[in-house]
Amino acid sequence: MTSDEDLETLLARIRACRTCAESLPLGPRPVLRAQQSARLLIIGQAPGTKVHETGIPWNDRSGDQLREWLAVDRDTFLDESRIAIVPMGFCYPGVDPRGGDNPPRPECAAWHDPVLAHLPNVALVLLVGMYAQRHYLAGARKRTLTDTVAAWREYGPRYLPLPHPSWRNQHWRRKNPWFEEEVLPVLRRQVNGLLQASASSASISSSENPK
Repeated sequence: MTSDEDLETLLARIRACRTCAESLPLGPRPVLRAQQSARLLIIGQAPGTKVHETGIPWNDRSGDQLREWLAVDRDTFLDESRIAIVPMGFCYPGVDPRGGDNPPRPECAAWHDPVLAHLPNVALVLLVGMYAQRHYLAGARKRTLTDTVAAWREYGPRYLPLPHPSWRNQHWRRKNPWFEEEVLPVLRRQVNGLLQASASSASISSSENPK
């Protein structure tokens, strides 16, 4: 990245990346979304097959669950002027023989700092799943994902750790009812506040710069 590289150019370079092509069963298709105006940043794991096919982030059952947790509709969720989506791995990594998908490719992590440097308005980062938490919380992360999510108050106001919204984690949610009782109301309140602020800023900007 050069010092004068803008976000649009950086995203184009990421989407053109072919570094891991030989290791990706479906080939490279980096999926991420961001604009400088975004107030909320979602950092998840890596695209699944449906996301790879469509190029639309969280375009699957996990995305439906995540949107329900946030209490936002699909159009709002995909409005990159308000919500940036930068997963730990940008391409579908393939299937883990033990079940689920492979971990995100580690090469993608090097792009995170350059992208985040272009997102000065982000006020809340959702760390969805253990890979995002491992990278961003480092030594502050607890022994298990459950312990990390339960300690969510320690990571604010910048970060909020969440479990992955996969259907495979339904048992986890049943076993930990405090997540829906304590965390989701706070999550929804914070997200709603940020999105309302984004909408107000956009309205003011539009009125000050009429076409």
